[in-house]
Amino acid sequence: MTAEIVEIEALSINGTGDEEDVVTPWNVTSKNDTGIDYDKLIKKFGSSKIDDELINRFEKITQKRPHHFLRRGIFFSHRDMHTILNLYEQGKPFYLYTGRGPSSDSMHIGHLIPFMFCKWLQDVFDVPLVIQLTDDEKAIWKNIDIESAIKLAHNNAKDIIACGFNLSKTFIFSNLEHIGNNPAFYQNMIRVQRCVTYNQVKGIFGFGDSDPIGKIAFPPTQAAPAISGTFPFIFQDKKVACLIPCAIDQDPYFRMTRDVTPKIGYPKPALLHSTFFPALQGSKTKMSASDNLTAVFLTDTPKQIKNKINKYAFSGGQATVEEHRRLGGNCEVDVSYQWLRFFLEDDEKLKKIREGYTSGQILSGEIKKELIEVLQPLVAKHQEARSKITDDILKEFMKPRDLGFVYKS
Repeated sequence: MTAEIVEIEALSINGTGDEEDVVTPWNVTSKNDTGIDYDKLIKKFGSSKIDDELINRFEKITQKRPHHFLRRGIFFSHRDMHTILNLYEQGKPFYLYTGRGPSSDSMHIGHLIPFMFCKWLQDVFDVPLVIQLTDDEKAIWKNIDIESAIKLAHNNAKDIIACGFNLSKTFIFSNLEHIGNNPAFYQNMIRVQRCVTYNQVKGIFGFGDSDPIGKIAFPPTQAAPAISGTFPFIFQDKKVACLIPCAIDQDPYFRMTRDVTPKIGYPKPALLHSTFFPALQGSKTKMSASDNLTAVFLTDTPKQIKNKINKYAFSGGQATVEEHRRLGGNCEVDVSYQWLRFFLEDDEKLKKIREGYTSGQILSGEIKKELIEVLQPLVAKHQEARSKITDDILKEFMKPRDLGFVYKS
């Protein structure tokens, strides 16, 4: 066994964070009411915690106040973010890469998290962004026919564009449509495939002998966009660093990628990992696009949002008003509070809600009302923006083109 094989196999996770938490790209569950133990996950995955030092350095270098996702630990873990800040400080280039697996016509609010953050990063750093729509993955895993998978990708792309991305610096692509028209993409997939054995990919992703071979072949497809040579129409022949904001369940793909890229002459991609957006029923699992009752969708009406929150949002409150006034609520398990951490930007207001709920001054119904008043206008604003995304606008974002990249050595 070579040292290279040992190195990749040492990254294998077999899908578990510890005995109680299961974290894979396809399944996230915990037996704890408070959800995944992220400190244990950092140790298990071997990443680094986003600490005050990194956040302060980010602010100093960019002269921008860090996003509340950073300030509140929603993006909590990283790989080589200091390297990215070094590049920015030196005036050297990098680009952003994130993705979406389109499994439903409409995205839910949890899907907005990486795109809201990428939009902010794009504005702060003024860099190109590539967004991969893994409709091929969904065709394999969900047994969706090819035509339907592409349609889902297009619908999800319109939701993504509605987040306000800069057309001149953003390329969105469907794997099923783009790879066949981009030889460099396929060539880099092959380069990655040659570096990873069957046993390694089984160990990293937990694939079984009866899984379709498409599952085993897919990881290099997700790895390729982290290689700048995959997009010659953007980066020419330059070897450019990549920063990937994503939920931490996607980390196995990029640990594999980070092991392979130096072998084929490219820098290791850096990562920023987010926590999971909890389901309405609680933090034991993440919100699902395939279960309407676990999520608030971007197509929901104000009435639907109100009804879902009031009926299904797991409460950290007590059984009676009297007990709640006396004992207070538990913000660590209360879904309404956890969702407010993601979407209520006002730090002082969030602090007051936490204090009021914990002390028993604010009741469960009242914290749900606070959340409803945040989500209804947020979703309505997104729907208005989404209604203006025409097929022609979609085609512009999905057209392979120069994004104004200028290489500075």
